[in-house]
Amino acid sequence: MKIKKGFVLRNVCGENIIVAEGKENIDFTKIISMNESSAYLWKNVEGKEFTAEDLCHLLTSEYDVAEDVALKDAQAIANEWINAGIAE
Repeated sequence: MKIKKGFVLRNVCGENIIVAEGKENIDFTKIISMNESSAYLWKNVEGKEFTAEDLCHLLTSEYDVAEDVALKDAQAIANEWINAGIAE
């Protein structure tokens, strides 16, 4: 999967949010706020193809979390990004 073109992570008043840029995303009306760990994942996969396993590896290398828990969380965040229309 990959992050859809035209979506970028911005820090606005201390909050990490996804902002839609470009004409192709003009009808994007959602505000997506990300916590520290999801923003970390986004920054590390932006512009790259990635899998839930890649996200899992990033989580286990940055945080003290068991691999099975990280994989479950990585799959959940990947599904959330797809459902929100910011990844494909």
